[in-house]
Formats: sequence, C-alpha cells, structure tokens
Amino acid sequence: MNRKFVRALCASTCLAMVSGAWSQMALAASADVPVVADGIGGVVTSSKGPEAGVWVIAETNDLATRYIKMVVTDDQGRFMLPELPKAKYQVWVRGYGLVDSKRVDANPGKNTNLTAVLAPTPKAAADYYPANYWFSLIKVPDENEFPGTGPKGNGIAPSIITQQQWIRRMKGCITCHQQGDQTTRNPQNNTPEGWAERINKARGPGDQAIANHGPEFSQTMNNGMTGFGRTRGLAMFADWTQRIEKGAVPEAPPRPQGVERNIVLTSWDWAAGRYNHDEISTDRLNPTVNANGPIYGVIPTWGYMVALDPKTHTAIEIGYKVDQAKSVKLEKGAVTLLNDEAPDAFPHNPMIDAKGRLWVTERGRYGAPRPNDIPVDKAAYCTDPNFKYAKWYPQPGRASRTNVIYDPKTKTVEGIPMCNDIHHLMYGRDKKTMYFSDHANGGVFSWVDVEVWDKTKDPRQAMGWCPFVLDTNGDGKITPDYTQWTVYNRGGGGDEEGGGGGPRAPLNTTIDPKKDTRIVANGYSIDVDLSSDAMWLASDSPYPTAIARVEKGANPPETCRTEWYEPPIMGDGKNYQAHTVRGMSADSKGIAWAAFNSGQLGRFDRNACKVKNGPTATGQHCPEGWKFWDSPGPKLMGQKVGSADFHYLMWTDLFDTLGLGKDIPILAGSNSDSLLAFHPDTEKWTVLRVPYPRGFHTRGMDGRIDDPKGDWKGRGIYSTYAMQPVWHQEGGEDGTSGPQLVKFQVRPDPLAH
Repeated sequence: MNRKFVRALCASTCLAMVSGAWSQMALAASADVPVVADGIGGVVTSSKGPEAGVWVIAETNDLATRYIKMVVTDDQGRFMLPELPKAKYQVWVRGYGLVDSKRVDANPGKNTNLTAVLAPTPKAAADYYPANYWFSLIKVPDENEFPGTGPKGNGIAPSIITQQQWIRRMKGCITCHQQGDQTTRNPQNNTPEGWAERINKARGPGDQAIANHGPEFSQTMNNGMTGFGRTRGLAMFADWTQRIEKGAVPEAPPRPQGVERNIVLTSWDWAAGRYNHDEISTDRLNPTVNANGPIYGVIPTWGYMVALDPKTHTAIEIGYKVDQAKSVKLEKGAVTLLNDEAPDAFPHNPMIDAKGRLWVTERGRYGAPRPNDIPVDKAAYCTDPNFKYAKWYPQPGRASRTNVIYDPKTKTVEGIPMCNDIHHLMYGRDKKTMYFSDHANGGVFSWVDVEVWDKTKDPRQAMGWCPFVLDTNGDGKITPDYTQWTVYNRGGGGDEEGGGGGPRAPLNTTIDPKKDTRIVANGYSIDVDLSSDAMWLASDSPYPTAIARVEKGANPPETCRTEWYEPPIMGDGKNYQAHTVRGMSADSKGIAWAAFNSGQLGRFDRNACKVKNGPTATGQHCPEGWKFWDSPGPKLMGQKVGSADFHYLMWTDLFDTLGLGKDIPILAGSNSDSLLAFHPDTEKWTVLRVPYPRGFHTRGMDGRIDDPKGDWKGRGIYSTYAMQPVWHQEGGEDGTSGPQLVKFQVRPDPLAH
C-alpha cells in the first residue's frame, strides 16, 4: 500500500478522532451551562479544542438603539450572555489568536455552541490587537540624540531637550484619537510626503457647516509635527507605517485571565455618530442618586447633551442656548431649553448633584469654534473692588463661562455666569459646594455654593474663586495684596498669552522666599479629598506637570491655600519619574491617585511629606510622597518609563460599585481599548477590555448603584467612546455607528446569570 496514502489516512483518522473527542467534550461542557429565559449560553471550541478567555458578542438592532452584550469564556470555553432584552441577536466569537467567527442567529432562552476560527497568519491575528500594541512598534529617537540640533543637525527641534519630551509630544495626539488604530497605522501613502499630505487633510469631529473643525485639526497636527522638527517627525511616522506595511506585527496581548473572565459588558449606540466627550450617571459621593435613571453625556461640537435610558434603550438629545447678546440677562443666568431649534452651545463636562440635576460646564459663550459667537464682557462684579473675591484677585476680560444646570424633573435649565473659565467640576465633602477647575486663567479654582444659589439665584452671593497661591514665606497665611505675590510660571499661559483673566504680571522662573507665590499653570481634572475639606486638582501643564491640593478654608478668600506637588526629577536632572498628568482622583483616605499620559499611575500620600509650605515647597519638596507604576501593555521602542498607553481621566471606586473592592483606582486606557483597575494591596492590574467595536478611546467613567441589594446586577460603571474622529472606531465610516455607551459589571463567575 502507498505510504503517503497510509500517512494521509492515519492523519485524517486521527483528526476525525480528535475532532470527535472535542465535540464530545463540548457537548459535555454545554450540559453544564444553564438554560435561562433571558440568556444565551454555550461552549466555544476551535480545531484546537475549547477556547478560554475569548469574547462572545451578541448584537441586535431590534431595540430603539443598537444593543451589544459581551462576555468572556471560562477555562472550558463556556459562556453565558445574561440579562438580554427580548430580541433577535447575532452572536459570534472574537479573541486574540482568532479571526471573527461566522455570526449565528440566536434568541434568549436557547443555548448556542459556537465555533471559533484560528487566525491563519500573525498579521490576521494582530488586526484585532489594541492600538497601543501597534503604537509600540514606532521607533523613538535614541536618548543620545537629545537635545535636538535642528534642521542642519539631527533634525530634532532644539527646544526638545530630552527623549521624554519627544514622547510627550507624540502622545499628545492621543488626546483626540488613538495612535496605532487601523486608521492611523494604515495610511495610503507611507512616505514622509504622504504623511504630510495626510495631516493637511485632517477631518474634524463635527459638521463643518456648524463647527469648522477641519482646518483647526489640520493646523493642530501640522503644528505638532513642526514641534518635533518637521522632517524628523514625518520620517519617524513614515518609518513606522512602512515597517507595518512590510509585515511587522506587535507582540500578542494576553487573553483575559482570572476575574477578567467575569466581566459583563453592555453597550448602546447613543450619539448617532457624533463625538461624545464625557458621561455621568450619578452623584459621585452618593452612587444611588438617579438610580435606574438616564446616563448623560455631552456632545460639544454640536452643542447638545444626550441622555440614554438603559431600561428602554432609548437615547435623546437635549439642546439649550445661552443668551450671548446681553450681559444683563447673563448675570441672571439666561439659558433656554430648545426643542427643534439648533443649539448654540459648547457643553464640556457633566456632573450630577444630590438632587439629581445635571450640571454642565458650558464653554461656548464665546471662544468656542462657532460662527455666531458674540463676545460678552464679564459681569461687573468680576472686577468690583467691593466684591471680596474681585478685590482679592480681580477677573477682567471676556473669557468667562456659564455653568448650566438641567433639572430632568421639571425639564428646565438655568445658568450661572462665572467670572473665570470652568473646565471640570466636582462636589466638595460638604455635598453643597460645587468646585471647578480652570484651564485658561493660569491657575484659578472656583466654586458655587449650591444651597445659596438655589435660595437666591444670585451668582455674586453664590460664587467664589481663588488663584493658586503658595504660602512660600511660611507665615501660615497668604498676603492679601496680589501685587506682592511672586508670579511663578509652571507651564500655564494665562498671563503670558492673554488666554485668561486676572491682572497681568511678569512671569518668573524663580521665587522670592520672602513673598507668597502665585503659580501660573493649567488646572484640569478635580476631585474631593474626603479626609479633609480640601480638593485635589491635576495640572496638565506638560513640563513640569503637577497635582495641587487646594482649599478655600473657613473665610475665603483670605483663608485660601494651595500646595503644589510635582513628580520627582530623576537622577539625570532632566527627566521626571512621570509626565503630563491629566486625570486625578482621590480615595476615601485622602490618597491622591494620578493618571499620567506617559502610561503610568501615580500614588501620592501627602501624610508622608516632611514639608508642606515655606520657601522650598514649590513642587520638588516631597519625593517621599510619590510612587509610580507602569500601566499594562508594551512600551514604545526606546521608552524607559511608562507604556505605549495613554490615560485621560481616572476615577476611584469609593463604594465598590464595580465589584473589585472599595477604593480601587481605575485608569482610562484611552489607547488600549480598556479600563485599567489597579489593586493597591497586591499592586496587580485587572484589564477591562472592550473588544467591539474596536477603538474604545475613552476619557473617563463613573459608577452607579441602582439596587444596593441586587448583587452584581444592581451596580456597574459607565464609560463612553470619546474619539473625536468617530470614524476611527470600527464601523464608524458609515457616519451612524457609535459612539457607544458601555456598562461594565463584574459577576461572581463566567456563568452567573
């Protein structure tokens, strides 16, 4: 008998026997998966047997908005998609090392086994990897090439002193979109000239007739490239995509392990293809507020708020208009709720108060990219010397913003015209003061007494503000005369560039130990210190970056205090242990957690500081308070600290809303399709990956408890896709897909229903 035939016969027989064995095992395993009325369960197998740690995805368009449920298989390949609304679903398998399986029609109440498809090539498998894995293939200039020597030298701009500064500039792009997603890594022309043409044609996130964002985006990207040293920057990106075109692929991410296999993801389309900046579901100090109610988001470019009802799976847009023409009306808070009329607003960041009202920082009175903005002078009290805050630190100019309050019970809106820029907002520990960060005025924090506002509707009585002033001379108080403060520039541009309010003053890079010091720096995210009456702020001024502890004290503004803490400088005297903090959150003990764009999580314990004020307390005075961890995933080629990921905002789970424990800090993995939960006790990470649609680029999150007695089904955390060019995410090119609102839950095991 022919030997080749015998070998082939044996191989086919063995394969049939193995396949039969796997089938029998699958049948046995499927018998262990319960059949439930509102669930779909089963077993996932491939030609290699049961597939553990892969995602099973169910999707339907039968509801008011597209609905998606995703779970992970256990070590036997078993799965359970729980709590499915009545509808017809398509179900399929996605996982690392696989390509998507064929979609199968399925209905709740009937289990369905699925067949996974092994990826035929490493390239086919890598198409499903998160963006940070592809981004890790980019070659960063060597450390010894810095400082740059300009166009006649190595092409690197002389203003870039270290490799770390180069990486910071690279990662700035991820503020708006992922680096390494399918759109960025696969341009049509991989030459430097092709990349130059590409950024010249950059599209913005909105309707060009409304927001003219295209030229703005193109200009921003061109300015960024010029900042590298244009020729060198274009060459780096071209080299990256050329190597990918020739077949370079990144290392494979690990499949979900352990508790990561207990994750249940639910997502809804909720913004009709429009860029959604952020979301909020509840009062962050009481996660049962607004229980079972809508989740709110903000769509800045189009000027809407959006609300998703998770019970009916419906999404609505809420439009409003701020009267920009008459400052007298603005002083009374002239905001109108709109129905069909197009809004003329620019909502930025949402928060829910103890009464369930939605607070939104409105940034569009003027200065936002809208064609019909009418400049309006600030209210007279912003500079009135008889108003104590204006006497302490006046706020001249036209850069003020409006805080908008929407009451879903009465369907009414009102506005509080503020004297300074407002960016992010957060309740204080007293649960009656709303605090605001300021991203333009060069270092101001402000607040509104909610009770006073509700009683009087008078912004002059309800609001207050203070600049960032350090007690440098160590006398325990702040000198009341702002002309006597040293003005210390730590990266903010308010005074120098005219971007914000406050009296102009010379910027200094040194301090006078005999005077108190006003810090000029941007304020970004803000959170409450539950162990005191202070608030924490993140300053995303890139070099140096810092966190600030601010408090207004018992008799503001005289009792206002600021403490300023920068990541420690490394032994080389040039680089920092972390750079560019954007997200800031604090746990119940007052420990401050910081999300760094360098791809790191930082922990700061103020109690460890030996010095908190005085002439040395200007940023580098408490290295003993800091500790840092690189976030999961690969590094960039040549990167020393951090990772290829990017972290926008962050949130600390004070109430065990997710189910991983209390006081768990969670990073937004904006470049890794994930949320990243850190366990302080073990210093380990839980990666909460969103596999579909690819391109989960989020900015923040929060958690809500709908039913305190409802175990895992009564709680969860919410986060939204927040890519400004929505078409970068999978399926986004059709103009209707995404962004999605995603709910994260952790159940006791992968078959819990």
